[in-house]
Amino acid sequence: MKREIGISIYPDHSDSYQDQQYLQKAAKLGYTRLFMSMLEIREGKEKVREKFQSIIQYAKQLGFEVCLDVSPAIFNQLGISYHDLSFFAKLGADVVRLDESFDSATEALLTFNPQQLNIEFNMSNNVYQLENLLAYQANQPFIYGCHNFYPQRGTGLGYDFFISCSKRYKQKGIKTAAFISSHVGNLGPWNVNDGLPTLEMHRDLPIEVQAKHLFATNLIDVVIIGNAYASDEELMQVAKVNRYQLELTVETLDNIQSVEQSIIDYPQHICRGDLNEMAIRSSNPREVFKQDNLPHDNQGGFVYGDVVVGNDDFERYKNELQIVLTPHEDTRKNKVGKIVTEEFILIPYIQAWSKFKLKRQV
Repeated sequence: MKREIGISIYPDHSDSYQDQQYLQKAAKLGYTRLFMSMLEIREGKEKVREKFQSIIQYAKQLGFEVCLDVSPAIFNQLGISYHDLSFFAKLGADVVRLDESFDSATEALLTFNPQQLNIEFNMSNNVYQLENLLAYQANQPFIYGCHNFYPQRGTGLGYDFFISCSKRYKQKGIKTAAFISSHVGNLGPWNVNDGLPTLEMHRDLPIEVQAKHLFATNLIDVVIIGNAYASDEELMQVAKVNRYQLELTVETLDNIQSVEQSIIDYPQHICRGDLNEMAIRSSNPREVFKQDNLPHDNQGGFVYGDVVVGNDDFERYKNELQIVLTPHEDTRKNKVGKIVTEEFILIPYIQAWSKFKLKRQV
């Protein structure tokens, strides 16, 4: 399934001109999903139509798929029948996200709406909701899944729980989404905004590392910035993330040798299939660069996350690149740098035969 990136806006709290500027910037960078919350609306149907319709139409012109977040209370407040989603379709929405559950029979019927809106379900509940929904013969091609975000520090999902919830949807072939958090944006649905990530462990991480981590799980198809407005730099950083292959950032040592730079920059590192506990090994560079000499220049030990290259003393293993997993010493290896600390959480995703890239920190 193709992977996407998205942004969020909050028309009940934001300025329409700023929303349009934000959408323009994001569209130019390749963002394609727009999340909009209707949970906090307090006005009647016509006011809601007036506020949401123009910005949705503008987003659609820029190529966004638009998702509206609703709850049973919103249906009641706006006088909308569960059997008639035409109001959301007329606004221009593509996806209706159910923040809270209806009963499974009703949810299954919603997936057959004649407007062919996708119905997105809250993934942040490790219960049998999806299984029940499918047991009621829901229209599976029109089902999406999306996690919650968590404005209050300390309330985001734990990693293991997140994985369990996500697997329920991914194993059924359902398109999945989750949120990351800007460190600049201060707009969300509520007056508490300590950031808007899905995973608590992401709350203080650089935004691009959050995105890399979600994609690295292979359980999330769409990564959405939860709060508005992300800075231009943040938008750019997320847009640059490789969505299909892990790319780790290396803080290189000063004055590393040119062949070492070339080995780090090797276009396709492959972790050997015979895994060990000491280091991740990328052996192809030793064949490509076997004619290049690499004098020994290291006397110290290595720690977790260090990037090392075999030197001339390592004979057949000369110019093999390794990422250290267990601290050790070996004068046959040169330290060329280290994975930046913020990305240590990504190293375990390199498994047997994983393809990965390294990018030298500028």
